[in-house]
Amino acid sequence: MSMMEPLWMVVPAAGSGSRLGADVPKQYAMLSGQSMLQHTLSRLVQVPDVAGIVVCLAVNDAHWPEVDAANHPLIHATPGGQTRAASVAAGLRFILDRSAEDTWVLVHDAARPLVSLTDIKRLTDAVYNSGAIGGILATRVQDTLKRADTACYVQGTVSRRDLWQAQTPQLFRAGELFAALQSISNSGVVAEEITDESSVMERSGYEPLLVESLQPNLKVTRPTDLLLARVLLQHYPSPT
Repeated sequence: MSMMEPLWMVVPAAGSGSRLGADVPKQYAMLSGQSMLQHTLSRLVQVPDVAGIVVCLAVNDAHWPEVDAANHPLIHATPGGQTRAASVAAGLRFILDRSAEDTWVLVHDAARPLVSLTDIKRLTDAVYNSGAIGGILATRVQDTLKRADTACYVQGTVSRRDLWQAQTPQLFRAGELFAALQSISNSGVVAEEITDESSVMERSGYEPLLVESLQPNLKVTRPTDLLLARVLLQHYPSPT
């Protein structure tokens, strides 16, 4: 991908994030005076050559109009679905109605408000220079991994040598990712098993590129993550 090509983004934001235990969907939880979704979108709109960002919302989302980013000319809202896969597919349909099938699309979690512009650039550059089908930001697994039985007794230790922890953004061509999602939908795979876009492409036989994330890119899932994100935002206030 050359930096002259248009780059679209999809931000699935239709979930409730019940594990956070907040009184609003987690993407609207407050961080340093702004919603988490606002922090995320404020960073994404600064990515060079971005043609548009599609935010996939729950039906009857009453919080979106209160987000400042809702009025940004590059940001569009569309109804999402009951699962991540359905929401991403809805975002891709929006893009494919307006752009070519070979358009590059970054899919990013609404709950990753610390994403770095330099890491995003490293991802797009790496995919272009390698000729890969696509790629994802990720970090090498550092902790010792254990395999457990159903009663949570240790059954063994898993080698971490070749294991990575997937993050977002994840970068693919719009048409190829949409086709892979449609194939998964028609195959009877349980939608809840699809937790990222790379897994969709892998099921279609592709091998996405892993690009190491060098800056904090925390995903907020539980209350302790929200506290950590608030601390990290004090040290990484701008999307460098």
